[in-house]
Amino acid sequence: MSRKLAGVMLSLAVSLAGAQHVCAEDILVQSSQVNASDIIKLKTAQMPANPKIGLALGGGGARGAAEIGVMEVLHKEGLHFDYVAGTSIGSIIGGLYVAGVPIETLKEEFESGRAMRHFMPVPLLAGLALQPVVLSTRLIGSKQYDGLYPGRFFRKYLESVVPESAKQIQNLKTPYAAVCLNLLDGKPYMVRGGSLVDAMRASSAVPGLRRPIPFGDKLLVDGGVACNVPVKQCREMGADIVIAVNIDEPLKEAETKSFHKIGSVAKRMILWDLYSIDHPQEELADIVIHPDTSGVTLVTTSRKEARKAIEAGRLAAEAALPAIRKKLAEARAVATQGSIQ
Repeated sequence: MSRKLAGVMLSLAVSLAGAQHVCAEDILVQSSQVNASDIIKLKTAQMPANPKIGLALGGGGARGAAEIGVMEVLHKEGLHFDYVAGTSIGSIIGGLYVAGVPIETLKEEFESGRAMRHFMPVPLLAGLALQPVVLSTRLIGSKQYDGLYPGRFFRKYLESVVPESAKQIQNLKTPYAAVCLNLLDGKPYMVRGGSLVDAMRASSAVPGLRRPIPFGDKLLVDGGVACNVPVKQCREMGADIVIAVNIDEPLKEAETKSFHKIGSVAKRMILWDLYSIDHPQEELADIVIHPDTSGVTLVTTSRKEARKAIEAGRLAAEAALPAIRKKLAEARAVATQGSIQ
């Protein structure tokens, strides 16, 4: 979710009910955005003898179905990830995957529309129509965080999907991080401990659409406004090789005539803003898988669009397999040389 798109959501939505507090044992690790020194450090770093592989899953609402298609191909390839970091919908796909939810189940949840119906249980226009009633609660002293949806329905859904053995991030076999933004200090953080469900909720709390999540002395929202494709965060976890999945609509060259339509310029600027956030992160990745999600809306329960996104992810991942195999072969060669020495 871009800064401009977040602003659009903020202008549309007002609050409905208070947010839920999360457990005090949850672990927050402050992160940062990409700068030039990060890229220089990456280019000059030597590959260790036994490199750790990380997966960075980006945000993009219902386009997250494309990440399921990617995961299906990588899983069949036999790839094992030592670290998984996700932002927004990427934190949900990645979190459920490392929790042991089968890929076929993930496909069904998105193709059926269940996942997105729980994410946004009331249509946006219907929610806005209820605002006069909801705002009246503030007149009698109700203290609520800003946002259209409280998130309780979505929380119950995630709790029903996550296996009991994987409720706590510390119990996951694969180290995991959900990337969020703290509204209070304006800095990105990785949730690396505590409740997996609450971590996914915080990372996907789209500003204006869903309420911020109180996290100790912090107030967390969707991390996509700062780190939409969390490659740097995946490296900060310990990954030497990072495969990144960017599900934002590609920024293709446009024709002059395409900007006669009302709203076309604003849409173009949102795409550019997403690109400006994503590109520096992609520079830190070893492999970037970018499914063509054109025509897949951010918030939809359409089976057709979900299937389209999943297929786009599958095709993009298959196209990336030669580069992934080459990178891993190079890493194995380094490991072999190290053992000989």
